[in-house]
Amino acid sequence: MVQQISDAEFEIMKVIWANGEKPTLFASLTADLAAKGKPWQKNTLITLLNRLVNKGFLKAKKTGRCNEYTPLVSESEYHKTQTKNFLDKIYEGNAKWLVSDLISGDLLADEEYEELKKLLEKGRTEK
Repeated sequence: MVQQISDAEFEIMKVIWANGEKPTLFASLTADLAAKGKPWQKNTLITLLNRLVNKGFLKAKKTGRCNEYTPLVSESEYHKTQTKNFLDKIYEGNAKWLVSDLISGDLLADEEYEELKKLLEKGRTEK
């Protein structure tokens, strides 16, 4: 089961996931985070990366004097797990209540609503 991660750890994972399955070098990660407005200190970043390794999200490998990080949990897998956790916690596992709140709360743009309708119809016909 995929664990929860902090917002800071999630920011790191988004950068690493953006690189696909290829390893991300520490220096590249630092630069990418700084470009996103997250210029963390080296020690802070190392601590967060170690937590992600300990939680099973990343594999760390020393290459020369640099560390490289490879994701062990895909972005899709994380999203699905977190969505299920949210659904279970807030809506008692009832997806209909979530969709109802999205629609009745005017939380979907018109295009999103139409896409959701198409997805629901497509899902019905593929069973």
